[in-house]
Amino acid sequence: MKNVPTLDIRRYDSDRAAFVAELGAAYREFGFCCISGHGIARELVDGAYDAFRRFFALPTETKMKYHVPGSGGARGYTPFKVETAKDSKHPDLKEFWHVGREIPRDSKFADVMAPNLWPAEVPEFHRYGYGLFEALDQLGTRVLRALALHIGLPEHYFGDKTGQGNSILRPIHYPPITDEHVPNVRAGAHEDINFITLLVGASAEGLEVLTREGEWLPITTEGDAIVVNIGDMLQRLSNHVYPSTTHRVVNPQNANARKPRYSVPYFLHPNPDVVLDPLPQCVTPDNPRRYDTSITSHEYLQQRLREIKLI
Repeated sequence: MKNVPTLDIRRYDSDRAAFVAELGAAYREFGFCCISGHGIARELVDGAYDAFRRFFALPTETKMKYHVPGSGGARGYTPFKVETAKDSKHPDLKEFWHVGREIPRDSKFADVMAPNLWPAEVPEFHRYGYGLFEALDQLGTRVLRALALHIGLPEHYFGDKTGQGNSILRPIHYPPITDEHVPNVRAGAHEDINFITLLVGASAEGLEVLTREGEWLPITTEGDAIVVNIGDMLQRLSNHVYPSTTHRVVNPQNANARKPRYSVPYFLHPNPDVVLDPLPQCVTPDNPRRYDTSITSHEYLQQRLREIKLI
């Protein structure tokens, strides 16, 4: 049985060529890789999870103060059974919160990147939530350097294309499943919209990836490893050299189904005005150009949010 590999990102500095080759091979095969040795403090991760749990434990009417109808859930709180995987009959069994990038309010992107909301009831939410946002943003930037080198681009190629990205930290709460006949899975089979996704710690099993052979492969991490996967925007930009792989969160077939599950993905996005045309380095006779219309990352995001019923 094949497994998604775990690679130590410190090797980028000590054993660069081999690390880049192994990372690139993992993404070409699975669209997923687990990254260890990233240096994100356990205290930051644990503190963030604790603050997020305390927020989700608040009464519904308190949480709904932070729901912004019509915003696509871009900031603040989104209640249960709103998001629906594309082509799925059932909404996902989850509630979530969105933390976005803090940008100057006179930025050219201010009209598409709203200010953050912070729950007054959990004062630590702001410090830990934005601390984790920044730590994962920096780690994602490091992963993108290796991905750029793998396809023959300069190391820092993606830096100025993601530095003002409309990225999102999404604390998620999947409630305990009490009815064994529930038709919904916790998160339906889907691909991510963004550039890359970093998933730090999941408190129960359930994440599964669809392999090229059409089999669902469970992903479990060890130690401090963070799951990092390719999203549809990078798949498009790389002309499918880096595939955006279908994945889902299934209901555990054991006592863990009756426990809540918490998960904190970080969706790293390019700047809103980045055009997602296939890179010339990724167009070859064996892999001809797959897209002939241009679209910016913001236009692409809006299109996809409509598909998953968020706007």
